[in-house]
Amino acid sequence: MKYFSIDSNLFVKNRKKFMAQMKPNSIAVFNSNDIYPIGADSTLPFEQARDIFYLSGADQEETILLLFPDAMDKKKREILFVRETNDHIAVWEGAKLTKDQATAVSGIETIYWLTDFDKIFFDLMTEADTIYFNTNEHYRQAVETQTREDRFIEKCKKEYPAHQWAKSNPILQQIRGVKEPEEITLMQIACDITEKGFRRILEFIKPGVWEYEIEAEFLHEFVRNRSKGFAYAPIIAAGANANVLHYLENNKQAKDGDMILMDLAAEYANYSSDLTRTVPANGKFSDRQKQVYSAVLRVKNEATKMLVPGTIWAEYHKEVGEIMTSELIGLGLLDKADVQNENPDWPAYKKYFMHGTSHHIGLNTHDYGELKTPMKANMVFTVEPGIYIPAEGMGIRLEDDVVIQEKGEPFNLMQNIPIEIEEIEELMNK
Repeated sequence: MKYFSIDSNLFVKNRKKFMAQMKPNSIAVFNSNDIYPIGADSTLPFEQARDIFYLSGADQEETILLLFPDAMDKKKREILFVRETNDHIAVWEGAKLTKDQATAVSGIETIYWLTDFDKIFFDLMTEADTIYFNTNEHYRQAVETQTREDRFIEKCKKEYPAHQWAKSNPILQQIRGVKEPEEITLMQIACDITEKGFRRILEFIKPGVWEYEIEAEFLHEFVRNRSKGFAYAPIIAAGANANVLHYLENNKQAKDGDMILMDLAAEYANYSSDLTRTVPANGKFSDRQKQVYSAVLRVKNEATKMLVPGTIWAEYHKEVGEIMTSELIGLGLLDKADVQNENPDWPAYKKYFMHGTSHHIGLNTHDYGELKTPMKANMVFTVEPGIYIPAEGMGIRLEDDVVIQEKGEPFNLMQNIPIEIEEIEELMNK
C-alpha cells in the first residue's frame, strides 16, 4: 500500500462498537471484494470492501472477518482469515500478509488461513443462533454484479437453514457515519493532497488547455503524495460541459472565456475527499461569472452553518433550497411568479440547482451514515451547491468537506483550498 500504516486501535474500536449492538449468541461475517475481470487475463485494480476494511484494516483480497462475541472459546470471538502466501505468489504478485502481520494490522490475535474457514465456521455455527449478513443498503446503491458477500449469503442460507438471519447494515450505517478522530485525520490527509493538486493546476490552466491535461496534472500530484489516485471518477468540465452533472469524458478543450468546473479529489488509505472548484480558463472572472460564483459561494457558506448536531438532513435541504431561490431571483434567473406557481415536489430553484447539497463522506465518497435521524458530532458531510445555466454555457459548483462539531460551526477540512475570487485570480495570474 502507498499509505502509511494505520494504528490498529482504530479497528479495535470499530469492532467493539459493532459487536456491542449484535444480538446474543450471534455471528457476523464480512468478506473482501472480488478482483473483477476485464477480459483475457486483465483485471481491474483491487479495491477492498469498505466494511471489512473499517472493521479490520485488512487491505487484500480473499479475506474474511468473523465476529462472535459469545463464542465459548475466547480466542474465537474475533477471527481474521487471510490468503496463505507462498514463494510462487510472492514472486508473481508480491507477498501477502503473514499471520503476524495480519495481527499487527488488525489488532486481532486469532488468524487462520482462508482454507480453514469452512471447518471453523461450521464448528462456531453449532454454537450460534443468528448469522449477520452484510448486504449493501446504501440509498444510492445500484449493484448488478454478484459479489463475494452475495455468494457467501447464498451458500449460508442453503447450508444453515435453521439459523436466524440479521442485517449488519443498520449497525454499520450508524457507526460508520460518526467518525473516530483517527478517521478524520486520514480524511484531512486526503484533503491536503487534494489541495496540492488544486494549487498545482491553478498555475497550469490557460485558454486552450484540454480537460484531460488537467486530469493528468491532478493525478500526478495525487500519486506522488501516496494516494492511489482519484477518490471517484473525476469530472473536469469546461464551458457548457459543466451542465452535465456527471460529465466524465474530459476530452474537450477550454476556450477563452470558459469556466472550468472540476469535481475531483484524492483518496488516502481508502478514505475519500470530495472537492469541487470552478475557475475561469483565462484566469479572470467576467462580471457575470463573478455574480453567479458569488451567489453559489454565499449559499455554500450559509448551508455550512446549518450542519450542526440535531439538524435533520431532509429539512436542511429544504432550507438550502429557500436560500438558493433568493439568490436565483437576485441573478434574474427566477422571478416571484416562478416561485408562487412552483410545483412543491419540484421547486422552481431545481431548474438551476437540481441535486442535493450534502452527503456523508468517509470510506466511500457517498458514505454510509444515518439520514433520517438528527445529525451528530463527528459526522462528515460535503457541502456542494451549484447553479447551472445552459443558456449561458456555464455551470458553477463549489464543494468542501466539513466535520460537524459538538458546539459551534463545523470544521472545514478544506479551509486551506482557495475558493475566494481574488485568491483564485491571483494564483492563476502569477
